[in-house]
Amino acid sequence: MKEIELHSREALVHLLKQARKPAGGLLVVGGSTSAIRGKRIGKAGDLDSAFAVLSGILPLVARYSLTLAVQGCEHINRSLAIPRVALERYRLTEVSVVPVPKAGGSLASAYYSVLDDPVMVADLGGQALLGLDIGGVLVGMHLKPVAVPVWFGELRIGSARLTGGYSRPRRVGGERAVYDRRVLDELLS
Repeated sequence: MKEIELHSREALVHLLKQARKPAGGLLVVGGSTSAIRGKRIGKAGDLDSAFAVLSGILPLVARYSLTLAVQGCEHINRSLAIPRVALERYRLTEVSVVPVPKAGGSLASAYYSVLDDPVMVADLGGQALLGLDIGGVLVGMHLKPVAVPVWFGELRIGSARLTGGYSRPRRVGGERAVYDRRVLDELLS
């Protein structure tokens, strides 16, 4: 479990570095604890693995003032567990379901259980700035455009492959457009 915790932390640190994300915003995490254990998705859920993932990422979520949303499985239409305070902040739609390991997934169930005032929402309305997918559960639908994929190399959580991404503003302009603030600063100095 310590290795799962460590690799979960490592994965989120890597994602934050790639996104050059100092603080704030909505982070969506989806994960298959079955995949972490090297099994087929949905066939070997494990709450201990789920709590280990959360132990690895929750300190970073707090440190970087992120709002964490954890996606449930297809049995609850990929609805997400979030803190109730995020419901109004992001203008999300509440749904009536409580995730349990066999219908919602172990990771969403574990997160729901540790929140002081949990709520489930239908989706994030494409507002997530960061996404971490543990084991191929498809969280990209929650990311705000323009989504930039992040490569994790050989890093895994247990046996689960990782994918992730972050959002950046759309680039506009033509051949003379500049996207780096430092260019303007150099011209003005």
